[in-house]
Amino acid sequence: MSSDAPGRPIRRSLALLAVVETVLLVAALVAAGVALNNLTAARTHLLDVIAPQRLAATQLSTALLNQESGVRGYQLGRQPAFLVPYTDGVRAQADAVAQLRQLGATTGTRIGDDLDAVVRAATAWQAAAAPTIAPGAPPVTADQVERGRTLFVDVRRALDTQLDHLTVIRDDGRAELNAAASFLNAMFVAVAVLVLLLFAMLLFGLRQVITRPLLRLAGEVRRVADADVHHPVHGSGPREIAQLGADVEAMRQRILDEVAELERAHALLDRRTREAEQSTALLDRRTRELERSNADLEQFAYVASHDLQEPLRKVASFCQLLQRRYQGLLDERGEQYIEYAVDGAKRMQTLINDLLAFSRVGRNPGEHVVADAGALVDDAIANLEVALSLSGGKVSRGDLPEVRVEPALLTAVFQNLIGNALKFKGEAPPEVRVTAERDGAGWVFSVVDNGIGIDAEYAERVFALFQRLHTRSAYPGTGIGLALCRRIVEYHGGRIWLDTEAEATTFRFTLPAVESEGTA
Repeated sequence: MSSDAPGRPIRRSLALLAVVETVLLVAALVAAGVALNNLTAARTHLLDVIAPQRLAATQLSTALLNQESGVRGYQLGRQPAFLVPYTDGVRAQADAVAQLRQLGATTGTRIGDDLDAVVRAATAWQAAAAPTIAPGAPPVTADQVERGRTLFVDVRRALDTQLDHLTVIRDDGRAELNAAASFLNAMFVAVAVLVLLLFAMLLFGLRQVITRPLLRLAGEVRRVADADVHHPVHGSGPREIAQLGADVEAMRQRILDEVAELERAHALLDRRTREAEQSTALLDRRTRELERSNADLEQFAYVASHDLQEPLRKVASFCQLLQRRYQGLLDERGEQYIEYAVDGAKRMQTLINDLLAFSRVGRNPGEHVVADAGALVDDAIANLEVALSLSGGKVSRGDLPEVRVEPALLTAVFQNLIGNALKFKGEAPPEVRVTAERDGAGWVFSVVDNGIGIDAEYAERVFALFQRLHTRSAYPGTGIGLALCRRIVEYHGGRIWLDTEAEATTFRFTLPAVESEGTA
């Protein structure tokens, strides 16, 4: 059977086989249950009815014999003590008769008839013996003795008949019990044989339905895998295996298509590899040019830090000497020109120092250590002691964590943010609050002040180099502080921003938490 004409699904075949097996097994189990129930009923009848009947009949026979012995002894000896067996036998007779009548209700009328015959014979004998054992009765005569013996023979005959019938009933019960046991054993054997037969049917069915089609399909797959990749694969047998063969065939065809595509891609890769080698050579050349450019920039930074500052210091020093020497000799405009020259030289020197600080961040990295951010804030406050005193400001901080940073750089961040808060103050004395809170794997630091604030439209512009929102006459500075803060924070793996949703002026920046703290 080819994959184009799939057979019956495996689940349907297995379901049919399971239904047949279940029906047969249930029938065998029901038969075994019936046999077990018959065995239980026969055993219960034999043990709980027939055996107690025989015991009660034996007790009745013993009670009547005791009565006969007591009557005979009293007739011969006339001693009241000789009547004790008689009175005890009467009570035992009543108990045995009651038990036999109760048990006889389940065994039919035959046992009841036998019991009635025994009771009638016993009653007749007791009626004939009663006058001979009455108090003050004359001595017993030979006729009375003979009559009593004859009547008790009838009692014995009735007892023997009852015992014979009970024996027959017991034998029938034993035969019924043996038959039920034999039937149960036969059912157990039948169930065992049926189970073995079902397993054999299951094994044969699985072999025919699943194993052989799978082996055929595996042979075709091995043929394709070993050498003949162009040999088509066809599944046969149940629908699922036929579908599996179709899937394998589709995969084989897809592999052939991919191999062809791979060969085309390999040819294209060879061509592009040659182009990449050319691009690599060009990239190496430009990398060397960039290295030369970086070396030139480092040389420029050295010149700016040494050669440019020395002329500025001379200009500022000589302008200050001119101002002191010719103070009062020049007119107002001349003194103003000298003051402009001194101020410009100082501002140029400050600008060069700020640019050098900005360019050095990350160029010559120092050691990152675990530092207490609270101690760094305290250092920044100490550096701003003069500005705090002049502005009348107040700086407070909460509990700050330990972070892994270059302490000098993070101190500069706090110093710039707090210094801006003291510089751009409103009418009230400035108040600055530094806090930190955990956010996932990092810390978010906040610097909040009650200053003049920043419009939301300038939230990103304030971090650019040389960006000022006010004139130098209103608020001094070079416009590099916040740009330096951003460069330092990003160098440490964080980010900084102006929180435009907060009521007060709030700068926030993030830093990674130290590794030992985990990610609480």
